[in-house]
Amino acid sequence: MADEVEVIRGLRGVYFDTTSASFVDGEQGRLIYRGYNIHDLAENSSAEETFYLLMYGQLPTTAQLEEFDKKLKGSREIPEEVISVIRLVQNAHPMDVLRTAISALAGTDPSSDISDMSVEGSREKGIRLTAQAPTIVAYHHRIRQGLDPVVPNSNLGHAANFLYMLTGTEPTANESGLMDTDFVLHAEHGANASAFAARVAAGTQADVHAAITSAIATLKGPSHGGAAEEVMKMAIEIGEESAAEKYVSDVLGSGGRIMGFGHRVYKAEDPRARHLRARCQKLGEERGDPKWFRILSRVAEAMEPYKARGIHVNVDFWAGSIYHLLGLPEDIFVSIFALGRIPGWTLQVTEQLSNNILIRPLLKYEGPEDVEYVPIHQR
Repeated sequence: MADEVEVIRGLRGVYFDTTSASFVDGEQGRLIYRGYNIHDLAENSSAEETFYLLMYGQLPTTAQLEEFDKKLKGSREIPEEVISVIRLVQNAHPMDVLRTAISALAGTDPSSDISDMSVEGSREKGIRLTAQAPTIVAYHHRIRQGLDPVVPNSNLGHAANFLYMLTGTEPTANESGLMDTDFVLHAEHGANASAFAARVAAGTQADVHAAITSAIATLKGPSHGGAAEEVMKMAIEIGEESAAEKYVSDVLGSGGRIMGFGHRVYKAEDPRARHLRARCQKLGEERGDPKWFRILSRVAEAMEPYKARGIHVNVDFWAGSIYHLLGLPEDIFVSIFALGRIPGWTLQVTEQLSNNILIRPLLKYEGPEDVEYVPIHQR
């Protein structure tokens, strides 16, 4: 029988390594990417610049950013073989399609050695996946509607091109700016479940495509990545802002949970949330559809008393309504989260590889021992 040991279920509060990737300060409500405060990045940076910062560890010069942008734009296309896979599984959930297509990309990656697990080789694969994943999501969305895919537009930035491939129409500056900010806010967030899954895969020296596939599979779980979708479903169910307070009271009174509130780490305000709240209000007014912002604002007001318990609005609370106002279907909300997080997963993988060790925790055994085996004809 195993010796008496402390079992920390879910590894809560356990540090398994060191990092320079990001710092999630749950007590103060701070988020730091490579030393830079998320507020500065959300207000001043672009998705491309933030992705470069995460992957290379420093903000780029103009020349470096131009080269990085060129590399992203040159990697957007996906092979016909992968498009065929998307068509084959088009009726699956978008996250399943994304996961499957990225696995298929492993067989078509231009790298001479897909199993190359050097930091530089892994970063290059991560950059290509950052560029290819939006194409997968957009192509799938159109294919399942019986529409032809819209090929990437090299004149558009990362966020704008994604919206263009989804709809076939170039987005406005505000629309592409919203998606750009969303990608910045979701790019990295420490050792969350999906990042941990990516590091576990990297720790075994599996290839980058395997590590990112592991992360996507983990993100699909509603306890990790599904809040934005659930928030929008909640808003639709509430229907009118006047019904918000009663809805909150009824759900909490029956032991339920209000989606978009609380976080495993943050005990103060999620620092990412404020950057989407104002943008949600502006987009609703521009679209002539302020209803969803008003409903969610009333829900937030009804939840004010719970701040004393450390339950605050999180980033997904406003993200879902923004995606909805942009005309995006609810079942790709989690996929959008994944698109923004691929640079962060790439960073987690390369950081793991820079000083690699097999991640192999233990399980405390509490079952029987020495049970006598009885042959099948005697049972």
